[in-house]
Amino acid sequence: MSQGVIFIATGSAYMQAACWAAASVRAHCPQLPVDLFCDQPPDARMLAAAGLTGFDQIHVIASPHRRSKVDCMGQSRFEQTLYLDTDVMVVADISHLFSLLERFDIAMCHAHLRNTAQAPSPWNASIPFAFPQLNSGVVLYSKRVTAAGFFDLWQQAFHKAGEQKDQVTLRYLLWQTDLRVYVLPPEYNIRYLKTLRSWRVVEAYPAILHMAVFHKRFGKSWLVRLKNALRIRRLLAALASWRTAKALPPRR
Repeated sequence: MSQGVIFIATGSAYMQAACWAAASVRAHCPQLPVDLFCDQPPDARMLAAAGLTGFDQIHVIASPHRRSKVDCMGQSRFEQTLYLDTDVMVVADISHLFSLLERFDIAMCHAHLRNTAQAPSPWNASIPFAFPQLNSGVVLYSKRVTAAGFFDLWQQAFHKAGEQKDQVTLRYLLWQTDLRVYVLPPEYNIRYLKTLRSWRVVEAYPAILHMAVFHKRFGKSWLVRLKNALRIRRLLAALASWRTAKALPPRR
């Protein structure tokens, strides 16, 4: 059973972020292959800056756009895949996630911004408010999802809807599907620094940080880069304090 991680990146900032995110996967899950789908392969400078020797395989995207994930996720070569957005940092061993696919077909966390005007927006059908969007930045799935044509449907729905965000159509398709869907606990998709500051050790142990600062630090403006570098420094300090004060996670 082949298992692996994929990133999908278009543009220089996201490419640089993908290199750093991949390095965090390698640091905690060195046995997992990591593939990249991209509009242009990263250069040696980007790889070296992240301390990354390279990706296991690189797949060039024929017609890239900002949400190329809807076109590429179904092309994963792995039987079991963990897709990660480029603005993530893996901070613990996450290889145990794949065991979920023995029972489920696809797994994601709830989207955090569920109470905005756009979040409950229906597409093609009315959906209960208690079935909110799931965040598409961390997606664990098996080949059964691809075989069922789910990613083809998502690709078609996204382009037809003309949405800037992909989760509106994803919510609709998840509501309609017969696939076995699991909702991951929030430690696998931590969006805000306040979460690290508020959790107690008995609540959860951080596994995946998913925050925009991880790609914004590669912005074109030096001021944007500086502001986000300082935010990352505060984030890493909070994570270090958390680890010092809290018990380490059990070996899985």
